[in-house]
Amino acid sequence: LAGLIFGLVAYKKTDAGAYQIDAFKLQMPIFGDLICKVAVSRFCRTLSVLIQSGVPILDGLEIVRKTIGNRVLEKVIEGVIQGVREGESIAVPLSRSKVFPAMVTKMVSVGEQSGRLDKMLLKVAEFFDDQVDAAVEGLTSMVEPLIIGFLGIVIGFIVMALFLPIVNMAQVLQ
Repeated sequence: LAGLIFGLVAYKKTDAGAYQIDAFKLQMPIFGDLICKVAVSRFCRTLSVLIQSGVPILDGLEIVRKTIGNRVLEKVIEGVIQGVREGESIAVPLSRSKVFPAMVTKMVSVGEQSGRLDKMLLKVAEFFDDQVDAAVEGLTSMVEPLIIGFLGIVIGFIVMALFLPIVNMAQVLQ
């Protein structure tokens, strides 16, 4: 088991390993969607703050790429940077990536056309923050009964383990 854990940690330190693990995280059944929403929210909020602060788009995208924390999204943002350098809008490479939801790319496109990209990104970030909060509440409400049931079984087992010898001694004494 220790060897397996060590191998996994060593594999994660490689570029290919980190990329595959991050891709797996985004595709996990329940938590993948949640991780993706958190990353999209972080992307939008960070880029919005940078644009509001007067940072040029390419520099802002580069900063976001370095801080996003997911290799798959880093690669997507690299493609966005390349596309912007070639004269594309931000929304076009985002929509090609299939990682960012269609709503995000549409909102980014509208923000670019209206000249209010920072405001649109902030609205998208707030929307996804609300989505994450709702998803976490839903997961908590599903997991809570399972934890209570598990704790009940464990406590019942401990109580039986404590009282069974006492009952056995009482029967032997009679």
